[in-house]
Amino acid sequence: MTIGVGGSDAQTELARLSDMSAGVQAISKSEFEARIKKACSLMNANDLDAIYLNAGTNLYYFTGTRWGASERMVGAILSAKGELQYIAPYFEISTINGYKLLDGKVNGWQEHESPYQLFNDILSSMGVSAGRVGLDESCSFFISDGLAQAQVGTQAAHSFVSAKAVTAGCRMCKSGSELALLQRAKDMTLEVHKSAAKILRDGISTEEVSAFIHQAHIAVGAPKGSYFCIVLFGEDTAYPHGVSNPKNLDAGDMVLIDTGCQFHGYNSDITRTYVFGEPTDRDRQVWDQEKASQAAGFKAAKLGNACGSVDDAARGYLVEQGYGPGYATPGLPHRTGHGIGLDIHEWPYLVSSDTTPLEVGMCFSNEPMICIPGEFGIRLEDHFYMTEQGPRWFTEPSHSIDDPFGYKA
Repeated sequence: MTIGVGGSDAQTELARLSDMSAGVQAISKSEFEARIKKACSLMNANDLDAIYLNAGTNLYYFTGTRWGASERMVGAILSAKGELQYIAPYFEISTINGYKLLDGKVNGWQEHESPYQLFNDILSSMGVSAGRVGLDESCSFFISDGLAQAQVGTQAAHSFVSAKAVTAGCRMCKSGSELALLQRAKDMTLEVHKSAAKILRDGISTEEVSAFIHQAHIAVGAPKGSYFCIVLFGEDTAYPHGVSNPKNLDAGDMVLIDTGCQFHGYNSDITRTYVFGEPTDRDRQVWDQEKASQAAGFKAAKLGNACGSVDDAARGYLVEQGYGPGYATPGLPHRTGHGIGLDIHEWPYLVSSDTTPLEVGMCFSNEPMICIPGEFGIRLEDHFYMTEQGPRWFTEPSHSIDDPFGYKA
C-alpha cells in the first residue's frame, strides 16, 4: 500500500488539522501606495496618460478595494500623475467608500445614465481630455465598447489600448509580503493533500473527497475553503480537468487531486498523483518520468532566460522518452506552467511562445503532465519563485510513487 494513503477517516483528519493563518500579515496600505507609484512610472514609460482598473484583482492589487466584476461598471481611474478616482453606480458609493483602502473621489452614475460618459468626464477633470488610456485587460467587451461609443460625436480624443504593460508590469514580480502570503497558502494546501490521501478507501466518490478537501481548507485557515478542487480516479486521471461522470475509487487506481485555496486573496494550486494500493511497474515508470520532467523544467529556470525555456526543457525531456512530439498524447498536451498570485493563472506563462525574461520575484506552477488516454495520467504540480540565486520551491516536489508525501524520506 502506498505510504500515507488510506487508513483514516474524515472526522479523524479534520480533528488533526489546525489553523495555520497566524503570523502572516495582509498587504499593508504603504505597499498599495508603492504599487500606485510604480504604476505611474510604468505609465510614463509606456506613454499612457491614464489607466482604468476594473473590478476584480487589478482593482484590488492597486487600491485595496475588493469588488467583483458584474454587468455594472465599477472600477478606478489612475492618471499618470498619480491622481486616483473611482467610478461606480450611485447607490454603491457608500459601500465603495467602506471598502476602498486608498483615498479618491467616488463618482456615481444613476441607473439610467451612461457610466461611459461619466468616465470621459472624470478623465477631463484629471486633465486628460485627450491621449492614450490603458484599459484593464480583464475588463469585458461591453466596457471597452461602451467607452469607445461614448466618444462618438464628442470632443474627447482618447485612444484606448491595453493596460497590460502596467498591470502585468507591476504584478509579475512579487514582493516579500506577497511571497509570504503565497507560501502560507501553499503550506495550507499541502497539509490538506496529506489528509485527503489518508481518507481514501474502496468505493469512495470524488464528491466525498472534494467535500472533505473544502472543509479541510477551512480547518487550516482558508475562510472560503477550497478555491477549486479536481479529484480523479483511474483512467479519468488522463484528462487534465476531469470528466463529466467521474468514477468511484477502486484498488489499484491512479489518484489525481488538484486543489488550492486563497489566503488574503493569494492562491495555492498543488497537484498530487499516486496509486491507491500497490503501484505496477508501468505506474512507476511513468510517475518517475513525470517527476524527472518537472525537475528538468525547474533546472532550466535561470534568470534572464525566456519563460518558454522552462517549457522547452520539460517537454524536451518527455519527447526524449518517446512522448509527443509537441502537444500530442501520450504526452504533455498543455503548457508546463503558469504564473500565480491574486489570480490562479496570470502572466507570465511557462509556454514556448512566452519570451518574457525570468526575473526575481516571478512565481510559477511547474506541472508538465503526462496524459495517456485510455490508461491514466500523472500530474505533479508544485510552484517555485525566482530569487537572485535562481528558482526556489514553495513546496518540495512529491518524493516517490511509494511515499508521495515523504513520510519515510
